[in-house]
Amino acid sequence: MKRRVVITGLGTVNPLGHDVATTWEAAKNGRSGIARIALFDATEYKTQIAGEVKEFDPVALFGRKEARRMDRVAQLGLAAANEAIADAQLVISEDEQERVGAILGSGLGGMWAIAEGLETLISKGPGRVSPFLVPMGLPDTVPGMISIHYHLRGPNMSIATACASSNNAIGEAFRQIVRGDADVMVTGGAEAGVLPLTVAGFNAMGALSTSHNDCPETASRPFDRDRDGFVPGEGAAILILETLDHALARGAKIYGEMLGYGTSADAYHISAPPDDGSGAVHSMRRALQDAGLQPGQIEYVNAHGTSTPLNDKAETIALKALFGEAAYNIPISSSKSMHGHLMGAGSALEAVIAIKGMEANIIPPTINYQTPDPDCDLDYVPNQARAAAFNNFMSNGFGFGGHNATIIVGKYR
Repeated sequence: MKRRVVITGLGTVNPLGHDVATTWEAAKNGRSGIARIALFDATEYKTQIAGEVKEFDPVALFGRKEARRMDRVAQLGLAAANEAIADAQLVISEDEQERVGAILGSGLGGMWAIAEGLETLISKGPGRVSPFLVPMGLPDTVPGMISIHYHLRGPNMSIATACASSNNAIGEAFRQIVRGDADVMVTGGAEAGVLPLTVAGFNAMGALSTSHNDCPETASRPFDRDRDGFVPGEGAAILILETLDHALARGAKIYGEMLGYGTSADAYHISAPPDDGSGAVHSMRRALQDAGLQPGQIEYVNAHGTSTPLNDKAETIALKALFGEAAYNIPISSSKSMHGHLMGAGSALEAVIAIKGMEANIIPPTINYQTPDPDCDLDYVPNQARAAAFNNFMSNGFGFGGHNATIIVGKYR
């Protein structure tokens, strides 16, 4: 029998709020965190809106000296980790340090540091580039800083699978515990990708919404016929995973149980899913097999649901392929409609929201669903949250490069 792994702590900083309670309050009430970009002047960009973390003050959290040595992605990641570890009431003794680790996902890493370093190089020359540029820019700096801050000497790494990153990170952290390499893992994702270079790049490839700059909160509309691209977002979300025995021994609160993890590759295209959603089907099927569940035991699907024409159609096809006619009876929703697409951190935030929904017996909505799409004809919990108890949910994350990752979480029994 594999070791049982439970979730005992949650933390987040994202466009809906600076903590889990505020985030869940916004999500269950269908409030959008998407607004005009404030981090830079986006007047000349086709997309001028994003899901930004508002009024975030890293100096107040970490002090001026420490904050200057961290890219925004690390600031967000460490802030979320602080909340999750406090929420779990996790105290790590010196004897336990080698049994506690951190695996985080980030699709882009420290892009602010890299962009600013390049600008300094061009305008002021190589002698003025910061000695902190390289560590600030590396995606593995976020789990590294968490391990340094909390003296975690167990497995430590960063996962980069684009927008599947944090689902892969959660899944791999789960596996570390199951196979006995750790007893506790800090996991999830962090991303700070709302900056001029990335917005320009996504615009160049036609991936972002461009038609709602004057009404930002309506721009992200997963599965709606009039969707025209995703809305970029930033933030971090962290989960604390630990063995059931470890959690019970210290009297920890248990939010839910990790049941299964599956991952696959499309092997098809660098930025588009196959028309039949076959890669997503393989990922979901493997997660079900890992969990030892039948498709009929999934009572809610937290969709990847990016609000792009290709993804939403392919994910709908994949869900039908997996669940058959029963797909029409399973509630499905995408909280990206409210907070935008946090890219490498998206799956972790969506898992946090789904876990809170499972705890509260509420399915979060897909807002901005106004015009049905014949190609997307499932139950997307449109516009308003739904009171419904569910015992097991599936959460999807798919990324450029053809990466697919699925986790299954259940109520602790």
